[in-house]
Amino acid sequence: MKVENNLKLFRVKNGDLTQQELADKVSCSRQTINSIESGKFSPSVELALKLAQALSATVEELFMLTQEKE
Repeated sequence: MKVENNLKLFRVKNGDLTQQELADKVSCSRQTINSIESGKFSPSVELALKLAQALSATVEELFMLTQEKE
């Protein structure tokens, strides 16, 4: 299973936030936001909840499990 996300889509929907602006809202680094968006890093439950709150979304809207292609 792989975690995919709609983080960039929700950043744009929420006033075209930059990665840095979102990072500042959830107290993490811009690099962390970049890594999450590119699928290189899966956030902790706490960070996922903070991201959802900051983007007026549910965790399920931001993150989903998908089957990896073999």
